[in-house]
Amino acid sequence: MAARPIPYAKIRAWLFDLDGTLMDTDDQAVEALAHRLRLLGHVAAHDLARRLVMISESPLNHVLTLVDVLGMDTLAFTLRRRLSRGIKPTFRLITGVELLLEHLACQGNLAVVSTRSAPDAEAFLGQHGLSPLFALCVTQETTRRLKPHPQPVAHAAKTLGLAPSDCVMVGDTPADMRSARRAGAWAIGVLCGFGEAAELWRAGADQVVASTGDVLSLVTSEVGA
Repeated sequence: MAARPIPYAKIRAWLFDLDGTLMDTDDQAVEALAHRLRLLGHVAAHDLARRLVMISESPLNHVLTLVDVLGMDTLAFTLRRRLSRGIKPTFRLITGVELLLEHLACQGNLAVVSTRSAPDAEAFLGQHGLSPLFALCVTQETTRRLKPHPQPVAHAAKTLGLAPSDCVMVGDTPADMRSARRAGAWAIGVLCGFGEAAELWRAGADQVVASTGDVLSLVTSEVGA
C-alpha cells in the first residue's frame, strides 16, 4: 500500500507504544530464549530464538484482535499481570528514540499509549530521564478497552484537549495501527519490534519506517521542504 501523507506541521500530539517502539524488549525476549537454547551453540540458538519469537508475534496480534471483538481485553491483561508477578522487567531504549522525543516535545505533547502497566511505563520513563517530556501515560489500567480498540487513543486525545486527527500514534504492531485509525488519528508503523511491514500497512498505517528514530527524518524533511 502507498503511504498517506501526514500533515506533520499540524500535528499537536505524538502517542507512543512502549514495547518494540520506545522500549527494546523484543531483543530481550530473543536473548532470554537463546540462553535457554544455548546447547545448540551461540549463533544457532540466537537465530532459532529470533525466529520463534517472530512466529509468536502474529498469533499474539490475532489473539489481541479476537479478545477485543469479544470485549475480553481487560480480562486477558489482568491474567497476564498475574502471570508476570515476580518478574522484574529491564528497560532498554531503542536507538535514536531520545533525540526524536526531545525534538517532538518542542513541537507538541507526548503521551504513552500502551498495554503495559502504569508502574512499568513510569519506571521506563524514569530510568531514561524521559518523564518530563511526557504529558500523559495511558496504560492497561486507564481505559476499559485496550488496543486494538480505539478507546486508548481516543482517551489520550481527549485528555490532551485535542481531536484525534491532531495526533499521531507510533507503534510496532497492527493493534497500534488499528487503534489509531479507528479513533481517527494518524498511524506510523515501525519495524524495530516484530511487526512486519505488510501487516502494518494492512492494519492501516499511514507511514512505515525501519525504526522509531527514523520518524525524526519524516518530521524534519517536511519542515525543511
